[in-house]
Amino acid sequence: MNIPTLLIPKPATVYLNTKDTLDVALEIIRARSYTAIPVINKNGEYRGTVTEGDFLYYILDHPDAELQKITVRQIMRKDFNPAVRITEAPETLLQKCLDRNFVPVVDDRNIFVGIVTRRVILKYLYDKELSSKDR
Repeated sequence: MNIPTLLIPKPATVYLNTKDTLDVALEIIRARSYTAIPVINKNGEYRGTVTEGDFLYYILDHPDAELQKITVRQIMRKDFNPAVRITEAPETLLQKCLDRNFVPVVDDRNIFVGIVTRRVILKYLYDKELSSKDR
């Protein structure tokens, strides 16, 4: 198992930009029924993950806020869901995926290249177990 074989590439994922406004970001997260989405900057660098809880707490703490004037960068937690490098050992990926639905993946320049979901990892391990029983 290696990270590139499990990767859902950036063009096939949903992500937000740090400059996206909350009204736009909320529409995206709601339309997909996601609980968290990776966030990148204009250069494509991974900056963190924003969760539906981040939106909820911000709105509760700022009930009069104009959502079209607040950006994702202003509400996101940068320490949540750290990325793994595409060259890291699979064990690192497995460890991080225990607590998250997905793990963001970056290259050596911290450019977001995609995600690996817990589902993809479990399917890989399940298929591997089945194929080993067939031998």
